[in-house]
Amino acid sequence: MKKLFSRIPSGIWCLLIVFGLFTYLGSQMGTANMLNTLMNTAHDLLLNTVFYIMAICVITGAIGRIFVEFGVVSLLEKLLRPLMKPLFNLPGVSALGAILTFLSDNPAIISLAQDKQFSRYFKKYQFISLTNFGTAFGMGLLVIVFMIGQGFYAEPFIGLFGAVCGCIVSTRIMQRFILKAYPEYKEEDACIAEVKEEVTVEEEKKPMFQRILDSLLDGGRTGVDVGIAIIPGVLIISTLVMLLTFGPGANGEYTGGAYEGTSLLPWIGGKLEFLFKWLFGFTDPHLIAFPITALGAVGAALGLIPNFMSAGWIDGNAIAVFTAIGMCWSGYLSTHTAMLDALGYRKLTSKAIIAHTIGGIVAAIVAHWGYVLYSLL
Repeated sequence: MKKLFSRIPSGIWCLLIVFGLFTYLGSQMGTANMLNTLMNTAHDLLLNTVFYIMAICVITGAIGRIFVEFGVVSLLEKLLRPLMKPLFNLPGVSALGAILTFLSDNPAIISLAQDKQFSRYFKKYQFISLTNFGTAFGMGLLVIVFMIGQGFYAEPFIGLFGAVCGCIVSTRIMQRFILKAYPEYKEEDACIAEVKEEVTVEEEKKPMFQRILDSLLDGGRTGVDVGIAIIPGVLIISTLVMLLTFGPGANGEYTGGAYEGTSLLPWIGGKLEFLFKWLFGFTDPHLIAFPITALGAVGAALGLIPNFMSAGWIDGNAIAVFTAIGMCWSGYLSTHTAMLDALGYRKLTSKAIIAHTIGGIVAAIVAHWGYVLYSLL
């Protein structure tokens, strides 16, 4: 049977999946209504969600660049360095990777790892696990600021604690997977770099006002790039998820308006309600759409929240769990392959994905029970 499936061209599988999906949606909603809802939902997401997230990206990008320019990042790196070895089994310099990915996105860890003066501190198994480590903090500042913008203050920081716990689990499981498959990586250095004497060149110092202005504008420009980069994820993934999450219009009929759908995901969530309620504390089956979307893109997952809030499905616990799982997973299915490929260890992609899946679930569970304890205070 397996050989028979392998002989079928991938193009045939692609056509079957796409045709099956749209046949299902069209049979439930009607073809014209389905197409109208698809376009109207994407258009509304672009105007009312994407541009809002882009504005946050610009602000957080500017803040991040200010932190780099005036030494806040270096200060945080020195404060966090002692925690790296006992928590993550990584060298102290890894703290810089956590901060940079928190202020920007997952791939920031790759540009840092490709610096030989950075990577020479790592053994191979530690170096490879940077993929899981960096991903767990990706777009963290954006996620937290977005949640605060929705009117929640303590909950995002409970979620941040959950994400850190999930990162510890993901990173250490990945290291165990690597050492089990390649025991020799425990002693092999990731990179042997020649330590060159630093030549300091005295440069003309810019005026304080000029440094602030340049940092704000450069950081804001980076935020615009990130905001543009999330548009495909929000418009494609979020639109599809919403088609599978929401139900008919207000009168119980399909009209082709935005945010109508077939309620497939809530139906699945209802069947597994006991599991999600115990693990994550979800009070509504619609909420499973967020972690599903976060697998591919955290920006797209954030795009779901305003509509969930207007529908009355979200509470403080959901925000804490969404922050934890959004930060920890942060679209790892769409980035792990590229990140490991850039590091030169694509063969370990499946192990990284398994480890990070477990880590994200742990992050959500910790955030849920952390919120329960917080609510008792």
